[in-house]
Amino acid sequence: MIVDPSPEFRQFWTERHLCVLVTPRRDGSPHVVPVGVTLDVEQGIARVICSGTSQKARNVAAGGAAGVRAVVSQVDGPRWSSLEGVAVLRTDRDSVADAEHRYAQRYRVPRVNPRRVVVEITLDRMLGMR
Repeated sequence: MIVDPSPEFRQFWTERHLCVLVTPRRDGSPHVVPVGVTLDVEQGIARVICSGTSQKARNVAAGGAAGVRAVVSQVDGPRWSSLEGVAVLRTDRDSVADAEHRYAQRYRVPRVNPRRVVVEITLDRMLGMR
């Protein structure tokens, strides 16, 4: 997916930036929402933590085990990057704890939320800075 990303790309995805997540609604229209995103370059996975009752979680859950197409993007002046792939919903405690830990490293320790889930996007396309 991400072949030999530049040091600038890696740095950009560790800096604290607000991102956007785009998921499909049931009618196919895009649902766009601000989120915090973490990126595991080696695994090619982007993660978003959220409440299982949120619209974004319901949109992804509607895809079942096959998932849905999703995009995460961030911009900082002339620097921008969008990552695309298939999103699935992870609800198991280990996946949630791992995603919370990653979020805390990039942003801050997330507030306690017993309904927390993870939108996990397996990436297959990258746009913008490399």
